[in-house]
This record gives sequence, C-alpha cells and structure tokens, in this order.
Amino acid sequence: MNVLSTLAGFPNAAPLAGLDRAWTWSLGPVLHFAGVVTADGNRLLQTNQRGRHDEDLARAVLAFARRHEETLIGEGRPIKAIRGFSAADYAFDAVAATAPAVHGHHKAQNPDLTTVTYIVFPAFATEVSGRESLEEAQARYQKMLSSAEIGREAVPFLKVSYDNPRTGGGSANDGRALAYPRTLCQEIPQLEGTSGGFVEWENRTGEVWRVAWDGEWVLSGAEGERRGMGLDEILEFSDETLRA
Repeated sequence: MNVLSTLAGFPNAAPLAGLDRAWTWSLGPVLHFAGVVTADGNRLLQTNQRGRHDEDLARAVLAFARRHEETLIGEGRPIKAIRGFSAADYAFDAVAATAPAVHGHHKAQNPDLTTVTYIVFPAFATEVSGRESLEEAQARYQKMLSSAEIGREAVPFLKVSYDNPRTGGGSANDGRALAYPRTLCQEIPQLEGTSGGFVEWENRTGEVWRVAWDGEWVLSGAEGERRGMGLDEILEFSDETLRA
C-alpha cells in the first residue's frame, strides 16, 4: 500500500506545515491526528490528541520520532521510549512508540494500514521500561497512560505484589503486576502493626524493593536491609524509586 496517498485521503486531511511527508486529519472537534512517513516510505508514525489540540506539539513529536525511528521502532519492542524530547510549555521528556499489536488503530476500516502504523506520543521517561510484554504494553497504552491527553501527568512504570493478613488485601496474581503509584501510598501504611505482610515493588529499571513490618519498618532491596525508618521516609523513598 502507498502510505502517503492513504494519509492524503483521510477526512479533513491537510499537509502538516514544517515537516516533509506529514499530514494532519481529524474526526470531529475532539479527535485530532498527525502522521509522518518513515524514511523507507513503508511505515507510518502517528500521533493522536483528544480534546485539547496543539499542532506544534504534534509536529515536534513526529520530528523527534522520525529522527530516532530506528531506535524507537526498529528493535521489535511492543512499547519503547527515548529520552531527550522537549517542547515549550510541556514537561514531557521522552517520546514513546507502540507497535501495531498494541494499539490496533485503523483496524476496522483499514487493517492493512494498522500493520504498518506505530503510535508515537509525548511521554515521561519514567513511564516505559522497554521490558514490557505485549500484554503489559497493551495495558499501559490502552488503560493507564491516556497518551492522547496532552495535559496529562506522568504515570511512572510500577509493578507491585503485596499481602496483608490483617486487612485480607493482597495481589490477585502470582508475581508482580502493573499498578498505579497510588497503590504504594495506600498499601504500605496498612502494614504498620501487621506481622507477616509485605509490599514489594519494581520500577522501570527492574530494581525491586520490599517493605514489611517487624515491630518497625523493614526495607530491603539490592543494597541489603534497612531498619528504623519512619513511614514518611518509606513513602518518600518509594516515590523516589519511581522517578529514577
């Protein structure tokens, strides 16, 4: 298929000023899209915006993605992010890309285009580990990141496992699973005074920590065990690990 001519045929399509072989299009007043063809002409880098629309940001994301396309989409990862992005008035510091199997865009009306489309979006480096399975990448993109909302806040990558004999709360799965950062803020304080419980978490770099209560807070990780920390210190530490 000819990706460029397909773009030109989209509803309300128009060339994206300032970027070669790039187009914008929209579906009503809420959904706005922009796309650029890769260097080989065979794939589409597409960015989506819902509600608030900023063409300058879309252009910046696509230009960055095109400059780094081999690293961003050439390694076969379901989701990948590259640091070094910046745009005026935004805190984003990375651009992320999701593979066709993750996003499924165009599947209903143009499935051939789906297979060559990579959704790219402004991101925070803390949000993507690069080690996600396909299922994890789908969960991140489809449910957790709200990637089309350009006014969004960061949702750092986090996997958690926990058990609390006192409250009866605990993980419903074996091993650590994706979670929102608020899970740590909710579950760690619940351990106080509870013997045998724990909260274990993993950040985007693969570092793992565990908190338990043994008459005092016990924090363990790759560097060994630490005791005598207050709850506020534990929570501050957990937050720091997610921003690493």
